[in-house]
Amino acid sequence: MKISILLFAGIAEEIGTRQLEMELPDDTTVGDLLAHLANQYPNAASLLRQSFVSINHEYAAPERPIPPEAEIAIIPPVSGGEEADDHLIITEEPLSADLLIQKVSNPHAGAVLTFVGTVREFTRGRRTVHLEYEAYAPMAIKKMKQITEEISTRWPSARVAMAHRVGRLDIEEISVIIAVATPHRDEAFAAGRYAIERLKAIVPIWKKEKWEDGSEWIGHQQGPWNPMASPETDADPSSGKEQSR
Repeated sequence: MKISILLFAGIAEEIGTRQLEMELPDDTTVGDLLAHLANQYPNAASLLRQSFVSINHEYAAPERPIPPEAEIAIIPPVSGGEEADDHLIITEEPLSADLLIQKVSNPHAGAVLTFVGTVREFTRGRRTVHLEYEAYAPMAIKKMKQITEEISTRWPSARVAMAHRVGRLDIEEISVIIAVATPHRDEAFAAGRYAIERLKAIVPIWKKEKWEDGSEWIGHQQGPWNPMASPETDADPSSGKEQSR
């Protein structure tokens, strides 16, 4: 069968293209595909071993067969314009916290929490010149919607809006905003924390750090990356590690 594969971020750079056309046996699995790509593109092998495959915007297990005529993408470790509805946004335009607050405010809310991620100048002693963000926009929106559904299950009264900017961002510019409205402040803090940690874990958005002396695609920095893993029962604020969006 003939398949088309979308590539992003560091993998696209290592392989030298953003789309591959390949002929594969009909019984090829996700694991087979990654192994084949690692063998064909050894410069990208290390990154491919950390990556997942999406089939029609859903993460796929290694044993899953590759179906013909599906939309296939290789998803390297993620660092989150297109929008599915007015609460979930991927855009190249500057972000507004006031706009997202308006989207979640309602008569039942006694608390509205906003998380705003910004571009900082120094990370672990290195000076950042600017950042570049890239997204697999259709899948990113779908995964953001999944996060809002998970939050609705855990905190039924919560309303959530999320926006992530892509493209070039300079120091102090806003990269991501999450707004959560709930009847009480405790659940607003918990749901907001949950939203940003899940966004980091499963939404296919990548960040490229541009330093004075080089650049690097930055992925997940909180242990082994597995976007198919079930979320933790509770978000523990003490478990977070410092990580710039």
